Amino acid sequence: MEIVERNTADRGFVPQPKRGVVEQTYGTLMLHRRLVRDYEHHPTSVESRVYWAMSDAMTRRLTGASTPAWRGA
Repeated sequence: MEIVERNTADRGFVPQPKRGVVEQTYGTLMLHRRLVRDYEHHPTSVESRVYWAMSDAMTRRLTGASTPAWRGA
């Protein structure tokens, strides 16, 4: 993990590197119900859920399937 510190010389809004990728990953993980809240007590259990969620996302990208909507029709 890399920590990005803000440059004190910059003024105003300055986009941080790789922040968009991180936000997109968080959004993908939040599509999976068990990852929205902290239900798990063991880190290995959380890790397995993250692998499951990312495997689902990669499978959808490879097959061209649409993303499931969290809202009703």
